[in-house]
Amino acid sequence: MGITYMKHLKFFVFLCILTFTVSCGQQKKYIQYKVKSGDTMSKIAQKLNMQTKDLIRLNPDVVNEPKPNTFIVVPENKLNNFKNKVEANEENITDISLDTEITLDSLNVNNELTDDLKKMFVIYEVQKGDTFYSLTNLYDVSKEQLLILNPELKEGLKEGMSLKIKRISKVVNADEFMYLDYIKPKQEIKAALLLPFRANKFEADTLELKDIFAKNATLVNIATDFYLGAEIAVDSLRSRGVAVELNVYDTGNRRSNQFNSIIAQENLNKNDVIIGPLYSEEVQTLASNVRTPIVYPVYSDDQANFYSSNIIKTSPDKRVFREELESYIKENLIVGNVIIVSDEKASSILTANKMKASLESGAFISNVHVLSPTEGFIQKDRFLEVLQPNTNNWVVIATDKNIVVSDVINSLISLPEETTAKVFTFNKGRVYDNVDNRKLAKLGFTFVSDDFDDTSSLASRVFNKQFKRKNNTLPSYYATKGFDITFDILMRLASGKDLKKTFDEGVSQRVDTRFDYRDSNTENRGLYIVQYNPDLTLTRLK
Repeated sequence: MGITYMKHLKFFVFLCILTFTVSCGQQKKYIQYKVKSGDTMSKIAQKLNMQTKDLIRLNPDVVNEPKPNTFIVVPENKLNNFKNKVEANEENITDISLDTEITLDSLNVNNELTDDLKKMFVIYEVQKGDTFYSLTNLYDVSKEQLLILNPELKEGLKEGMSLKIKRISKVVNADEFMYLDYIKPKQEIKAALLLPFRANKFEADTLELKDIFAKNATLVNIATDFYLGAEIAVDSLRSRGVAVELNVYDTGNRRSNQFNSIIAQENLNKNDVIIGPLYSEEVQTLASNVRTPIVYPVYSDDQANFYSSNIIKTSPDKRVFREELESYIKENLIVGNVIIVSDEKASSILTANKMKASLESGAFISNVHVLSPTEGFIQKDRFLEVLQPNTNNWVVIATDKNIVVSDVINSLISLPEETTAKVFTFNKGRVYDNVDNRKLAKLGFTFVSDDFDDTSSLASRVFNKQFKRKNNTLPSYYATKGFDITFDILMRLASGKDLKKTFDEGVSQRVDTRFDYRDSNTENRGLYIVQYNPDLTLTRLK
């Protein structure tokens, strides 16, 4: 039984950097200014001898006041005049372009969009019925910004015009490239969503899905939240001109025959992609019955046994978490001492020894120790035997056993003054919920995570606002995952390319989730390295 829904969502994840020309046609060059502590828009404008409103016009994405160490766009001649009066720190100034001067004329050549421009800007092809109002609301930009980037708009919107909407922030790690969203005009997508709503207890013929949710508390779970996030993702693609046909199926519970009935009665191969089901055994059954790509949206220990090439795992395997931490330590610990702590289980000790061998293969790490409990616990004296004073001591907790984690934290929180330790884990489970966050912060606790909630980001703020407006509550972890996974897959399909081919084109960053399928066309390896700060906030290190 398919159910199709439509809404509208303003969503956009990249910040813009604008260029500008004066009315007389003379080009002006603009560069970035690094905001210092205490700077406000009015203070910066005063320094540059310009009006605050003009500075704000150049930086429409700055909300309230700019934060220290962020960048805003300023006229180069204004900044040069200021530099002539005051000795400026040249490290605070960088050219707006990577290699070349960017001016308005260089961005508009008879509206011909080169490959370079497509990489630099979000591109939109004007559709019949589009207005300035619809475009500014869709992409959260101003009409003035559209006119600056597209002077031809002075003659009005014309169907088929290719517009530059916002400059793409091409921020990458050393060895990765970001996937650039592109929507092929008039693209159509058919998607199926298979989730265990268990709505058969109700008369689904007469009840709206939202009413079923309200009446059945058991449905306020992973499936429900995931659906609500996925629904907004579909709405977002539709609002951008993509014709998405979403068919939602209730797979019921494991004891019912609903899932098998869906496979037998529905032609699921008519879909471009299938998201779900949630049960690992159902995913493998489905994979043997369809050739359509199947997106597995949650993590399961059983996913290591998924061998069908049409199953796409969105949650990295646990070994990938360990490999990510190993890579981070190799890259960042130039001189130091590593202690890996396991529990007494053979599997845990094996994992610790594998990590030891991997770290010792690094160019600078030679002192790697493995500690495991004796009679169930690890005494503080055993840490003091291997910790070294006046150097980096990085302690990796390679277990989620409560008593071992507690031993490590309590032993390291009160070391001699000349000995310090920083604590890491690749397996941050619920055990850490029972540890005082102040202790974790004091030890610079750093962990690997498959999500990072940056509440200050534009993507997060827009999604949270839209979700709350529609559902009267803020999104849960699984609601955000529902949005991220669905939006990422559908956006890649919207390019008109084969889904797996888009995986080779780069890493994507959505609201809370990274998607990196480059090393394997079936497994996401997108992870974060996150650190506790002294003020109990979190910082993304990688």
